[in-house]
Amino acid sequence: MLTDDYFDKLLATLARVRQEQRENLARAAEALAHCVSNGGSIYGIGCGHSGLVVQDVFYRAGGLMLINAIFAPGLQLDVRPVTVSSQVERLSGYAAIILDGVRPKAGDALILVSTSGRNAVPVELAQEAKKRGMTVIGVTSRAYTAAAPSRHPSGKHMHDFADIVIDNLSEPGDASIEVPGLGLKMGPTSTSVGCAILHALAMETVALLVEKGHTPPVFMPANYPGGTEHNERLIEQYGDRVNYLR
Repeated sequence: MLTDDYFDKLLATLARVRQEQRENLARAAEALAHCVSNGGSIYGIGCGHSGLVVQDVFYRAGGLMLINAIFAPGLQLDVRPVTVSSQVERLSGYAAIILDGVRPKAGDALILVSTSGRNAVPVELAQEAKKRGMTVIGVTSRAYTAAAPSRHPSGKHMHDFADIVIDNLSEPGDASIEVPGLGLKMGPTSTSVGCAILHALAMETVALLVEKGHTPPVFMPANYPGGTEHNERLIEQYGDRVNYLR
């Protein structure tokens, strides 16, 4: 069954990420822990389906409260026609406008997800964030970027400007399973694997902060006894860095 092939592919990719990206994940967690312990904020953004990866670790039970997802108009899949999102992602100059609205501080961190890393918005987000003194953690596919020339005038990809790069190991085109008789592949891996990467990164960051004597804010389920009260206390304490609550 193709179902088995797809699940096997996902499991194999996760196993490779676990093995091959361990050092990069550790470096990224150290950078985020340093950011948080020094009073910084963490931001995350992705365009199109890459945005789903950021949303999966944002404002959820068991999640690090300090991850602020950026929702820039036109880049999400809620626009109509949805093809607009693909065109907006190619607009040079938009990244600076996005960060102007977010108003990050030097010392903040940006988790930037772009599997192809070739379009203007992710490339310039990495550039602009660096200019503003942010630490940039890029999640991308090096195999995809090698196969897809940059659309940016610089000729560079997003990962060229990131401080730390975590490879999600997606295949070029982000489809992994050949469907017999179709002549095309299906079964993307970037979303499932990307979500696992960011959840693992959040957990490693929290573990490092606890080792340093901090009590990082982690959401409890709001429907679990005591969860609402727990979350309200943390919001009160860390509200200045939880930008999505105001």
